[in-house]
Amino acid sequence: MTSRAGLPAEESDLIDVDALIAAYYDRAPDPSNPAEQVVFGTSGHRGSSLSGSFNENHILATTQAIVDYRTAQGITGPLFLGRDTHALSRPAERSAIEVLVANGVEVRVDARDSWVPTPALSHAILTHNLRTPDGASARADGIVVTPSHNPPRDGGFKYNPPHGGPADTDATGWIAERANALIAAGMEGVQRIRYADIDAARIGAYDFRDAYVRDLPSIIDVDAIKRAGVRIGADPLGGASVEYWALIGELFGLELTVVNREVDPTWRFMTLDWDEKIRMDPSSPNAMASLVAKRGDYDVLTGNDADADRHGIVTPDAGLMNPNHYLAVAIDYLFSHRPSWRADAAVGKTLVSSMVIDRVAASLERPLLEVPVGFKWFVPGLLDGSVAFGGEESAGASFLRTDGTVWSTDKDGILLCLLAAEIIAVTGKTPSQRYAELEQEFGASAYQRIDAPATPEQKAALAALAPESVSAVELAGEPITAKLSHAPGNGAAIGGLKVQTEHAWFAARPSGTEDVYKLYAESLRGPEHLAQVQDEARTVVAAALN
Repeated sequence: MTSRAGLPAEESDLIDVDALIAAYYDRAPDPSNPAEQVVFGTSGHRGSSLSGSFNENHILATTQAIVDYRTAQGITGPLFLGRDTHALSRPAERSAIEVLVANGVEVRVDARDSWVPTPALSHAILTHNLRTPDGASARADGIVVTPSHNPPRDGGFKYNPPHGGPADTDATGWIAERANALIAAGMEGVQRIRYADIDAARIGAYDFRDAYVRDLPSIIDVDAIKRAGVRIGADPLGGASVEYWALIGELFGLELTVVNREVDPTWRFMTLDWDEKIRMDPSSPNAMASLVAKRGDYDVLTGNDADADRHGIVTPDAGLMNPNHYLAVAIDYLFSHRPSWRADAAVGKTLVSSMVIDRVAASLERPLLEVPVGFKWFVPGLLDGSVAFGGEESAGASFLRTDGTVWSTDKDGILLCLLAAEIIAVTGKTPSQRYAELEQEFGASAYQRIDAPATPEQKAALAALAPESVSAVELAGEPITAKLSHAPGNGAAIGGLKVQTEHAWFAARPSGTEDVYKLYAESLRGPEHLAQVQDEARTVVAAALN
């Protein structure tokens, strides 16, 4: 049977929006069923109303839990609330407002009653808090209603505390436990005012788009992009950034075309991802197939996911760039063109990102901060300027303003897309052309992530692996130089294991949301060597799981 990956979605692939929203209100979760409980992964609670994992009671209880968490933390400032374009995001936003207003929280929603990208919400929190005295209780925090790049049937709910970035596991664990207790108690303890009964004056407004877009010259050289006449084709992939891109082009006079302005909760205009599902992943060649087909029409084409915290970069000479490749180029460029950044500011990367980044950082004589998966680990460094760039292999990153101060502490896909245009304007090279030069200097990377089935028991065993679990002294013909269960950058547990040599590595870790484990591997000696690394990695993992 021929795969339809990369082909346009068909009518049979589309969700029934009315049924999805009806299930949100009509279906109540079973508190005794783990699959229907509130669970926070690295990017909030995600699920679908159709499977009983993202329903009204989930959001009412989770919002009440966030209110209780704020009270315990002494947070009394405004709560910024934004949503993306998924069908479940509007109902969930309204559920959250019902609880927030009932609890007397000063909630601020988008002044245009429109969509809010995750980076714009992070920017709003930080902008407010930078004007608030240190230690003051009137700090702001926020909620983004988004499942990011997930399929149209899903919903998501993410809490960002006053530091503006993703909440850490202490916070999310507390919130999830409290939310599940409220659901198990029949929602007793949840304060709520029906949305229709709320006085509009009790809901504050904030123009997320205007505040974010007008501040961009503090972090991106928009004048250079304009002078060079870089032709940008921006595809929001039906997500929250659509109106942001339009204003960016208009406000700064850029040669910028929003190649698709359509917003449709079924995402009928998408091409199917690797598993023939609709998924708005700008790092996926299949999901980005229609954009790649236009690669000759612009100097750079860009894509974002539904909440615009991820980026995809398409160049005329190479098509869709591998996220790791673009991160390496972004780091190489930024640390060479931001003279006001601290001389000791580090390069931040997750430990499953490419080792080419390690070599770029070394060539720049910059410290490398290697952390577990999750953008939350970069938050402290971005706040104080000790980490100038933080990036994840899954096409999420952010960096400091030109003057070395914080911009956002969550991933910013819009920012990274604009950076690609700046690189072209200033250097005259596309990011992919620059990456080819980096490969000549540091070696060609062969990199792949594979997902494999794993039971909950096997996932737990994998998460508990210790370096002593690996008796091998070689990996794919090279001496093993490190066996890691904790990240070298901050000593935090990685929830799995990484084994590395001079020219290769693999890492295995369980998924936080699915019954699979993720096997990452890379070789600087080519695809054949990568395959050997993967084969030996599977043997190590199999021994640990059996």
